[in-house]
Amino acid sequence: MKFDASQFDNLELDNIGQWPAAAKLLLAIFLAVTVAFLGYMGLISDQIKQLDRAFAEEITLKQSYRTKYHVSANLDLFRAQMTEAEDTFAIQLRSLPNSHEIPGLLDDITFVGTTSGLDFVKLEWQPEISKEIYIELPINIEVIGSYHSFGQFVSKIAALPRIVTVHDFKIKIERDDKGTLNLKLQAKTYRYQQEVAK
Repeated sequence: MKFDASQFDNLELDNIGQWPAAAKLLLAIFLAVTVAFLGYMGLISDQIKQLDRAFAEEITLKQSYRTKYHVSANLDLFRAQMTEAEDTFAIQLRSLPNSHEIPGLLDDITFVGTTSGLDFVKLEWQPEISKEIYIELPINIEVIGSYHSFGQFVSKIAALPRIVTVHDFKIKIERDDKGTLNLKLQAKTYRYQQEVAK
């Protein structure tokens, strides 16, 4: 069968019933594709997007469920850990000096230094530094003594019943023949922020 292009000449939309079979077939295919495309765009594409969103939400909900299931399955363990953490926090809070104990801390540091064989040049409080849950109380310290005395001093400060940290060590040799050293450092103690609000 030979294709005759002349059969598509002079086709009128008012007289579709008289069109040749090949023209009717092409029109039917064009209309079917157009209807299918418009139907897909109007109805199915939104449904596919909703389905994709539902799949993504399902994955998120499954992960949330796994997490919550893990927590609920280990609830007793989590409660025990929470109690232990609260106890540890309470112990740490007791290690922070109260505002009425802070002046005694200077006495403790002085005692620790003198029993370690050091002579104090300077021991002075610096302005308080407020942090999120605690207040930092820095103390500038300058002492003179031997290297081993410095080690004993720092060790004894670490053994104090209250939390005291040491920072910014600077050691220099004094200008004498005894091998005396000069140590400058900053000790910091901390106070719980809520104590201020009381």
